[in-house]
Amino acid sequence: MNHLSALDCAVFFIYFIIVSAYGYWVYRSKKKKQTDTKDYFLAEGSLTWWAIGASIIASNISAEHFIGMSGSGFAMGLAIASYEWMAAATLIIVAIFFLPIYLKNKIYTMPQFLSQRYNNTVSTLMAVFWLLVYVFVNLTSIFFLGAIAIETITGIPFSTCIIFLAIFSAIITLGGMKVIGYTDVIQVIVLVAGGLITCYMALKLVSEKLDTQTVLGALPLLRSEASDHFHMIFSKGDKFYNELPGIAVLVGGLWINNLNYWGCNQYIVQRALGADLKTGRSGLIFAAFLKLLIPVIVVIPGIAAFVLYQRGYFQQEMLDASGVVKPDHAYPVLMNLLPVGVKGMAFAALTAAIVASLAGKSNSIATIFTLDIYKKFIKPEASERRLVAVGRWSVVVASLIAIVVAPALRSFDQVYQFIQEYVGFISPGVFAIFLLGFFWKRTTSRAALTAALLTIPLSMLFKFLPVLTNGWIAAIPFLNRMSWVFVIIIILMVLVTLTDPKSKNNPQGLEIDRSMFKVTPAFMVAAVIICGILAALYSVFW
Repeated sequence: MNHLSALDCAVFFIYFIIVSAYGYWVYRSKKKKQTDTKDYFLAEGSLTWWAIGASIIASNISAEHFIGMSGSGFAMGLAIASYEWMAAATLIIVAIFFLPIYLKNKIYTMPQFLSQRYNNTVSTLMAVFWLLVYVFVNLTSIFFLGAIAIETITGIPFSTCIIFLAIFSAIITLGGMKVIGYTDVIQVIVLVAGGLITCYMALKLVSEKLDTQTVLGALPLLRSEASDHFHMIFSKGDKFYNELPGIAVLVGGLWINNLNYWGCNQYIVQRALGADLKTGRSGLIFAAFLKLLIPVIVVIPGIAAFVLYQRGYFQQEMLDASGVVKPDHAYPVLMNLLPVGVKGMAFAALTAAIVASLAGKSNSIATIFTLDIYKKFIKPEASERRLVAVGRWSVVVASLIAIVVAPALRSFDQVYQFIQEYVGFISPGVFAIFLLGFFWKRTTSRAALTAALLTIPLSMLFKFLPVLTNGWIAAIPFLNRMSWVFVIIIILMVLVTLTDPKSKNNPQGLEIDRSMFKVTPAFMVAAVIICGILAALYSVFW
């Protein structure tokens, strides 16, 4: 039944009060007499490794995972988990190679890096790109999926759900990065605990409906009932090859997607930028371990819903208004079957994921707009107090825009895939600019500008460029498209740089201390454990 009982509401409100009260306590206890931009946007030096790791995951995990990725689990199975498991490996690379460069050069925003390494033109152009993507894709999709989930679970109207999410996230966001970072620890505990409970109950439901002896016995049953849902790699001709094109998830476009997201993305890297190297690295490796858990929390319930649907359950609940199966209904449908009280906990977990992600992305939007647009072009002489105020107002404006645009996403079948594809329009160019900017001192501003201007046109060209596959005209899978665009942009950047004689004495190279790339034995052990787990998973579910 689509409502919360009195006990469910009580559980949820306990969570709401704890997070709000803790956030207010953090704000009051750690508040400076005069809040400056570094303190507000970065919580400089005040976040511990566990707060950094938890905040990274809380900002990353949202309704797009609980609803969108679970829906993809229903539709295509375990293969969608590659986004999470390969992200764990990506975080190790970011911690070893990217973070030291940022910290050594005192980078606070990604546009600042581009301005320092290239010039203001490249920086401003990419700042505008990021703001558009963060507001119209990321923030909008979180509001949409979050409101849809809450509406499905509680019966509260879509518009009311969006307003509630906006107010709750504003309470957290307007307190600054310190409040976000420390409240995210609670959010992660709640979302992991609630997610594991939902996964357990989904498996319990499978064991009851399909007459298995134990809950653990439901796992092999899922694999036998939906064997096509337990492959990590799709081959050509498979229904979902365009979404996850074969080996590209291991050696191709998914790496470009992940390295751009985890290493060149303001609302992810921002958590570690205010810390020292050891603390930042520890936070990133902690986040990598948490990423290994996410498919258990969101993908397995999606597969369980698919198996139950195939056996005749949820026949009406999985349909949209026009009678078409809607994979993104899988997680809310399962949540509606949870026992009283447990459903409240699961609902709190979902809300925690949504609100934490909204807060993180809103803060990064505010950071880029305030420091890289307002301060640089609108009012350079603005005081620190004024800049913090502008940051807070930009959160409000960005949220209002996202709320207005959000209903337009109803036309998409799997919103998670929509997010990945359209963010991927700028990912190849952004990652190429950062990669050569990091490690090739000769790379010029003109080369970076070329990449920035061509990444969207090239992505559009390859999106609509048909190819002949097995006698049929088909589109290029978007991960493969990202690989092609990345390679072309790298070649163009190298050619533009080599034709510029001034590149030999480029004064805008970064300061790199290669000794900072060395890691501690503890970090190395953790990295080896993570890579070993990934190797085992891909060996079993190839």
